[in-house]
Amino acid sequence: MANDIPKGKWNQFKGKVTEETGKLTGNKSQEIKGKAEQAGGKVQEEFGKAKRNIKKAIGN
Repeated sequence: MANDIPKGKWNQFKGKVTEETGKLTGNKSQEIKGKAEQAGGKVQEEFGKAKRNIKKAIGN
């Protein structure tokens, strides 16, 4: 299994925690950083899924 999928999900989780912490403390910069981390995690997860699908398609 591709490592990118769990890593992407973990980064999304960390980003959500960072975003919520920023909301609670009123720190807009931290909130934005969390949203960016979530987006990066989603991209990483989707990349992992695409890699897995390609490997299945070519029979690896």
